Amino acid sequence: MEYVRLGRTEAMVSVAGLGCGGHSRLGMAGGASSEEASRIVAKALDLGVNFLDTARSYGTEEAVGLGIRGHDRSKLFLSTKSWTGTDLSNRNPDPLPVADFVANLETSLRTLGTDYVDLWHLHGVAPFQLEHVYNDLLPEMHRQRDLGKIRFIGITEAFREDLRHETLQQALPTGEFDVAMVGFNMINPGARKTVFPLAIEHDVGTLIMFAVRRALNSAENAAEAVAQLIELGEVDPALVDPADPLGFLAAHPQIKSQVEAAYRFCRYEPGAHVVLTGTGNEAHLEENIASILAPPLPSETSERLARIFGQATSISGE
Repeated sequence: MEYVRLGRTEAMVSVAGLGCGGHSRLGMAGGASSEEASRIVAKALDLGVNFLDTARSYGTEEAVGLGIRGHDRSKLFLSTKSWTGTDLSNRNPDPLPVADFVANLETSLRTLGTDYVDLWHLHGVAPFQLEHVYNDLLPEMHRQRDLGKIRFIGITEAFREDLRHETLQQALPTGEFDVAMVGFNMINPGARKTVFPLAIEHDVGTLIMFAVRRALNSAENAAEAVAQLIELGEVDPALVDPADPLGFLAAHPQIKSQVEAAYRFCRYEPGAHVVLTGTGNEAHLEENIASILAPPLPSETSERLARIFGQATSISGE
């Protein structure tokens, strides 16, 4: 495993982080129990992962708590989150009362089996929610930090809806956030221009989500996504084979697969620190971590991707 400084937190964290949400939720979305899901956590730790990301709404905090039992807590970096709205979908515009916000943290601590988390995120914050964040929730986060229940403050964007990163563009310059979770991948690299320069300027740690979602997990899905980008006018059809627009990746002798390329693309982006990967299968986890630890993409491949997708910002890759 390789480790990297997570911005101004000064924490040394694994470049591969275990994402405990997403479609899989450590296999629990497919019916796995917390005990079964905890084996994925334990496997990640065995592979050198020390960054674990979960959330109140994922339903995986118990699995994480079970998976870290017996491990030196001081060597782990635990990240969890709370919505800022009044329901678990966070689509309700009503602001979450501070008392409920604190209750979420207390529940997370109890479920994880720890007396502190290293990173507490505001989860999926939309631009319209920032006023509530600044006026009501951040002061409470400062208080919880002073109490020793959290070490650092994070913010995650609602990437499916906020495809051009408006929340993070507003939030990072405030200096309030130690870490940000950002959506970034080969077919929506917009954060390269809008988020990573700010993160570097303000020494904010970054966590990469959406590195590989549905659009990049197969050639067929990639073709569907690229067709959508062509229709939107964000990809020049002359630059791709519409039937297999990313076929040139796996065809390269130094690239094993489209998925491997997608992880390598994110891993070496300037300003990126931790690439999150999630699964309910131990072999799949090993494969994904190996992809993240592979060398940078060949320069000609990176340049070709930039030519094709440099203007693409309209889909998340979900």
